[in-house]
Amino acid sequence: MRKLSLWLAIIASPVIATPALADDFIFFRSPSGNIHCMLMSGDYAAARCDMQTLTQTFSNPPADCDMDWGDAFEIGPNDRKGRVACHGDTVINPQSMQLGYGASATLGDLTCTSEKTGMTCTNARGHGFTIAKARQTLF
Repeated sequence: MRKLSLWLAIIASPVIATPALADDFIFFRSPSGNIHCMLMSGDYAAARCDMQTLTQTFSNPPADCDMDWGDAFEIGPNDRKGRVACHGDTVINPQSMQLGYGASATLGDLTCTSEKTGMTCTNARGHGFTIAKARQTLF
């Protein structure tokens, strides 16, 4: 939950150059515009993708989640499996760069690849998620 709160604080805050925030961010979207992602390095490194339209594969939120759930997915560099994010924020930004089909974005040990069939984000261990409008998979 701390990671998501930090994302919200960073996204909502004005950009200020300080040594305390030495993290890097890459924001991008699929060519269809349905999937929007962010790669973040540093202490809270993660890949996160949010979907605007989907048939939810995961529809039962955990009991401890009282925010949005089922439309955002994330993986950290040391995670053993991707996860559905419990979130109160979004990485959806229509102005973010388009990651063309067949292209990948990498930051540290995290990579997301855009395909016509969806977006796949993985860590160096090969764990992550694949998401598409019709189905979302965690591995």
